[in-house]
Amino acid sequence: MAPNTNLPTGVLHEHDDEVQARMIPPEIVKPSERKVELVWRNIILFIYLHLVALYGLYLIFTSAKILTTITNVLFYIASGLGITAGAHRLWSHRAYQAKWPLRLILTIFNTIAFQNSVIEWARDHRVHHKFCETDADPHNVKRGFFFSHVGWLLCRKHPEVKSKGKGIDMSDLESDPILAFQDKYYLILMPVLCFLLPTLIPMYFWDESFVTSYSVNIFRFVFTLNATWLVNSAAHMFGQKPYDKFITSTEHATVSVLALGEGWHNYHHTFPWDYKASELGKYCSNFSVAFIDFFARIGWAYDLRTVSPEMIKKRVLRTGDGSHEIWGWGDKDQSKEDYEDATIMYRKQQ
Repeated sequence: MAPNTNLPTGVLHEHDDEVQARMIPPEIVKPSERKVELVWRNIILFIYLHLVALYGLYLIFTSAKILTTITNVLFYIASGLGITAGAHRLWSHRAYQAKWPLRLILTIFNTIAFQNSVIEWARDHRVHHKFCETDADPHNVKRGFFFSHVGWLLCRKHPEVKSKGKGIDMSDLESDPILAFQDKYYLILMPVLCFLLPTLIPMYFWDESFVTSYSVNIFRFVFTLNATWLVNSAAHMFGQKPYDKFITSTEHATVSVLALGEGWHNYHHTFPWDYKASELGKYCSNFSVAFIDFFARIGWAYDLRTVSPEMIKKRVLRTGDGSHEIWGWGDKDQSKEDYEDATIMYRKQQ
């Protein structure tokens, strides 16, 4: 059963009715019983990738040249930003706007990450927010840590995920020529940017061996994957819930550091359209904010949407019950008060 009913599913503003967790019908939060159809191709692929990644980690400490390690750290940061500042905050939630040079940079970074095209990634993520912790949630944490971390990629999607995904409006992304190009040619662009280029650079410029360069790059790729997956698993199971104690998402500092600022998840699910995805102001725990702020200062990022301290205080003092139905700025379910109370910085100059 989908959560998009007349039942209030959260508290965002002073006039909202507060809903206790016990009022949520159990069929909304309890995953349905169904036979999982395994995708053995993905299982074999991920086992292979993780084995090579372990060998790559060993080589980092034994024989890999320092420049090879530094290069892969830079690719890790770039690919991570392609997910956090790009696919997540810019395109999934429209938490800020970006001019075409920044959109191009983030699309390239996103392709390096190899987590599907932006359009596919954003569709799944919008579904996750609209139908969080239900059968329509692609990585429903109610099915356990392993499923929400990686298991959801090792089996066929639940029919509800496909059904609800078809109802998500993706026209804003599909009309972007940069994203349309990436989506169309993804299977050509991705291998080049994610695997070929990071492997060839150390081999060509400082004579690194193929095995070392390839294995260390696979470690970088797998590390980035797991950092992203931890947002779906650990940051939905372990940690504090200062903004909404009834939802599963939590504040997880370790995940935030590994995922460049995505671990402040209780805040993010409470205010999904805040470009900071957190209340914190320190760049060290949210590197993605530093990246976005830099481009805002040079005019490439604008209309940065955030939450006023007063709005945060009201929510902290009251606390709602759970699963928000808003995937980002402009969603049809977003309330009028969200538009009026949001703070928009670096507005585009006319």
